[in-house]
Amino acid sequence: MTHLLVKTESMPIAMDLSSVMPRSQLDEAQFHEFCRANPELRIERSTTGEVIVMSPTFSDTGNRNFKIAQQLGNWADRDGTGEVFDSSTGFRLPNGAIRSPDVAWVKRDRWEALTDSDKASFAPICPDFVVELRSHSDTIADLQTKMQEYVENGVQLGLLVDRHSRTVWLYRPGREAESLDNPDTVSCEPELPGFVLEMRRIW
Repeated sequence: MTHLLVKTESMPIAMDLSSVMPRSQLDEAQFHEFCRANPELRIERSTTGEVIVMSPTFSDTGNRNFKIAQQLGNWADRDGTGEVFDSSTGFRLPNGAIRSPDVAWVKRDRWEALTDSDKASFAPICPDFVVELRSHSDTIADLQTKMQEYVENGVQLGLLVDRHSRTVWLYRPGREAESLDNPDTVSCEPELPGFVLEMRRIW
């Protein structure tokens, strides 16, 4: 059974589309066309084939997303070893899921090893660094599962930011998630040398 999970800032809405879009027919080409037909939406696909549609975020959430991306982008310009991607970017993970982190960074040598065709689609690569910022419709449990999926597929460092509780969780391979309570800054070393996320701009 194929389900379309629509997530808004206020609440998620799940719809059963099995009668019109069987999971067996929801291949990557059709998913790609579905995304192209709905460019105003963020759309993900889980490893089990569930299609997840996220409406545009509320202005406040979008503003904080930008502030995170801005800080990462400024660091990346100075560092020069990788590329930054915003929340509209879809990556095809090794497990087959297509995910769109709120902010992502990929080492330049890994990115440049992809073909032009790969880059022009959902790039078959897992970012080295991702950030997820909790919105009103997100549950911590769902986001924690998502962060674990990133790590299992190759992310070297992931940040889960919850403005509601002023908590940041750091995810790394082979380690338990580390939680920081109301931090002023979050160091992303050694994975991103010299990058420190200033949280006062995010809270």
